[in-house]
Amino acid sequence: MISPEKILMFENRLRKVCRHLSKIARSTGVSCYRVYDRDLPEFPLIIERYEEMVYVAEYRSRHTLDEVAYEAWLNESLEVIVRVMEVKPFNVFLKERKRKEGRGDQYRKTSDERDFRTVQEGGLKFLVNLSDYLDTGLFLDHRITRQMVREQSAGKKVLNLFCYTGSFSVYAASGAALEVCSVDLSNTYLGWARQNMELNGLFDPGKTFFVKADVLQYLPTVPDASYDLVILDPPTFSNSKMMKDILDIQADHVTLINDVLRVVRPGGSLYFSTNARTFNMEKERIQATEIRDITATTTPFDFKGKLLRWCYRIIR
Repeated sequence: MISPEKILMFENRLRKVCRHLSKIARSTGVSCYRVYDRDLPEFPLIIERYEEMVYVAEYRSRHTLDEVAYEAWLNESLEVIVRVMEVKPFNVFLKERKRKEGRGDQYRKTSDERDFRTVQEGGLKFLVNLSDYLDTGLFLDHRITRQMVREQSAGKKVLNLFCYTGSFSVYAASGAALEVCSVDLSNTYLGWARQNMELNGLFDPGKTFFVKADVLQYLPTVPDASYDLVILDPPTFSNSKMMKDILDIQADHVTLINDVLRVVRPGGSLYFSTNARTFNMEKERIQATEIRDITATTTPFDFKGKLLRWCYRIIR
């Protein structure tokens, strides 16, 4: 069993980070942010606030608890979260690596029902789903990067590859982009991306395009120097049955980035990001005039010291 002292330690830690981060969030107008990221080994949780809602991802690392003790630990942890973060139990969404049948309905958890909520970021609206998908639909760690894209999009043609739910596309459109093209292999995410665009009144069939395609197969069909700004945030590894080729970002990043740079106009920008923990960019093989590591400058306040991703601005 987890001792009362350990539970109290978790509560004290959570209270401390909540107090600190909530002040920064209020002062910067941020309503969706990460609060806790496996700070204590006995509590391997990721906790994020989405306005009045709380998302909890539970990582079942190796432990010696039996099922009864584990259930008690999890319920006590959730009770602490509700108490410290001052939220209603039904606004806590629990995502478990392994779902447990039979748990009571006190806390919201994954289900077969699609449950979309609207939240705001940067004056824009986004649909998030805290219960059904592996991710919520809004990568909080790219908050600053999205703003950079918005600030540089006016009058430009923007291409968002592996677009996911299209948050970068929405930011680009809100920044008065001349054209925004979003590419993904998933109909689900493309539909989600279009809904996000429509939610902000930015959908324009003559300016905002959504393409269902394997990026690796799509790029050769794009004419040279077609875009001013490209966002490239690929999976670290993918062997999806829908993709013709396997993608390993460490092994394939040079070819992929050079293929993307071909469609960027001279002087144009490529924002490249990866979650590969041990990523090593082979800069000397990339056909660019400038490669700038912007990982530190794009790290939001709630990810300081904990962000496991890389971000670069590459100029053709």
